[in-house]
Amino acid sequence: MDNKNEIFLKQVSDVLQKARNNAKTAVNLAMVYSYYEIGRMIVEEEQRGSERAEYGKYILKELSIYLTKRFGKGFSITNLKQMRQFYQIYEVDQIGQTVSDQFPNLPVTKSGRKFFLSWSHYLKLMRISNVEERHFYEIEAAKNDWSLSELKRQFNSALYERLILSANKDKIKQLAKEGQVIQCTNDAVKDPYVLEFLGLQKLPEYSESELESRIIDQLQTFLLELGTGFTFVGRQVRFTFEEEHFKVDLVFYNRLLRCFVLFDLKIGELKHQDIGQMQMYVHYYDRKVVLVYKYGHRKLNNL
Repeated sequence: MDNKNEIFLKQVSDVLQKARNNAKTAVNLAMVYSYYEIGRMIVEEEQRGSERAEYGKYILKELSIYLTKRFGKGFSITNLKQMRQFYQIYEVDQIGQTVSDQFPNLPVTKSGRKFFLSWSHYLKLMRISNVEERHFYEIEAAKNDWSLSELKRQFNSALYERLILSANKDKIKQLAKEGQVIQCTNDAVKDPYVLEFLGLQKLPEYSESELESRIIDQLQTFLLELGTGFTFVGRQVRFTFEEEHFKVDLVFYNRLLRCFVLFDLKIGELKHQDIGQMQMYVHYYDRKVVLVYKYGHRKLNNL
């Protein structure tokens, strides 16, 4: 099979895969909106009962039996209670207009609310009692297309808390309305990074090469932990400066900040010579590599 045929086959395959993904997304969103509507109907029906507590139990039991007979699994009393809770939380809940504008074709509830994620995502989000924190994770999951497992990982690693520790009051409000917005270099840097996904065992010590290998093995997750706009350039990237050869452990590029991000992995206490070495790396990239990206090799040779 020649290269042209491979390209053609891949293009056709990509069209079908995209269509399937879109269909799956549409089904998931339709389910979320229908569960919201079921929750609304349950609440309104319960409110019509004279003895709300007892009447509510009766309604949930009868509805569960009826829907299970007609549609099969997924309509237990517990699930119906979750739908009721979903409506009660999101009927009065509004999210930032910025993220809503990014999904203009989605339906809107009577209260003006849009939903962007799967039902499983919202089951997780409903457990977050802090409204601003809940909004932040919903926005970030929608903007970055987080899977449920990635949403759980970011929440368990306390991403929101890590960001607000270094933010002023205005920034904290912005996190709840727009998610993480990269306006300057500091906005793109987390402190600390949480790398539990590397699966390192509890040993007395590790080598820097082992840490680097684990990061490469989990590169996709590491990129998500780094934040928005990061792309991987290479590992052990070699360059020559003043007739000496050096290697940078890991090199990334942030397309939003339009800058390189260099990682020099160190195990143990940071020393002055480590800082000096990194400053030299940064100085080289700032004066040489960035210019290559900006002007091209021919222009650089004439500088």
